[in-house]
Amino acid sequence: MNRLNLITLGTKDIVRSHEFFKKVGFDTSIRGSESNPDIIFFRNEGTRIALYPIEELALDINEENPPKIGTGFPGITLAYNAKSIEEVDEVLNQAELAGATIQKAPKKTDWGGYGGYFTDLDGYYWEVAYGEFWEFDESNMLVIEDQ
Repeated sequence: MNRLNLITLGTKDIVRSHEFFKKVGFDTSIRGSESNPDIIFFRNEGTRIALYPIEELALDINEENPPKIGTGFPGITLAYNAKSIEEVDEVLNQAELAGATIQKAPKKTDWGGYGGYFTDLDGYYWEVAYGEFWEFDESNMLVIEDQ
């Protein structure tokens, strides 16, 4: 088992969340009616998984006031890997205009990249980051080499 096909996010208001994700730029497919969907699938490019210590992840989001683990922070983030610093700024701005809350304004990171975080309408944390030495494959997926 070396594949993840679908991450399902629970949402408080599926119609409102759908509008948010369309404004952010996702292509979607609705099952059910537009006004009362049963489920909404995203037609996005593939997905990768990373493991990272939960305490470190919470601190990465906000060093001064990290989200509470277990009650306010579920221990998961979703990531969009950008291909430029400008793209990071554009994606975070687009998310904020669509109704997201910027949790960490974009800045240089301690690992040599550039990025920030936002929360969507249901409180899920999204990292938007760029790394100078990142490479992408033909499917626009981040290439992760063994070290």
